[in-house]
Amino acid sequence: METAVPPPLPPYQGIQLAQVKLVRTSDDAREAMAALLAADAIGFDTESKPTFVKGESSTGPHLIQLATDDIAYLFQVGVAPTPALAELKAILESTTTIKVGFGLSDDVKRLRAKLGIMPAQVLDLSVALRGGQRNDLGAKTAVAKFFGQHLQKSKKISTTNWASTRLTDKQILYAADDAQVALRVYRRWIAEGGKVAPQKAPRPAPLPQPAV
Repeated sequence: METAVPPPLPPYQGIQLAQVKLVRTSDDAREAMAALLAADAIGFDTESKPTFVKGESSTGPHLIQLATDDIAYLFQVGVAPTPALAELKAILESTTTIKVGFGLSDDVKRLRAKLGIMPAQVLDLSVALRGGQRNDLGAKTAVAKFFGQHLQKSKKISTTNWASTRLTDKQILYAADDAQVALRVYRRWIAEGGKVAPQKAPRPAPLPQPAV
């Protein structure tokens, strides 16, 4: 007797371009900070230009994505210092707004190393949602579990040049979705009885050593 193959899941409907804002000016940064800090939780992710040469070190992150329920804000940090650094630091180091995302350990390390930002109240859904399972839960699995939909993740777009000053519409939507889908999963998880464990305080940056 043949086993019935389950029908394919309907596609996940992601964010629209009209719901994405590229933070380009100081006014943009202040507007984004006000909206993001007013939220109890925000979606969080970063993108880095991929490295293809053996031994090459990444200079990422090159893009930081932060999303409310309605809008995703993209901060291009590139190679040069970003003019929105103070706002980014205030948002990511806030102890009242939870930042939720998938697989965030590397993102947090790179933010500390490159920008000196010590993110606080970070909830890695890959770990929080795995329950008693050994393996982390990815965004695709979470979307299928909570929404009964298929999240399409394009490897071609994920390996594009995120350090480019001009991002394509496909890059913008991919990056914005990464942040907002995490927030949507978090909202559904909490609505279904999920509980957030107490978050660890970020470790303080080491003090500079006096010159000998």
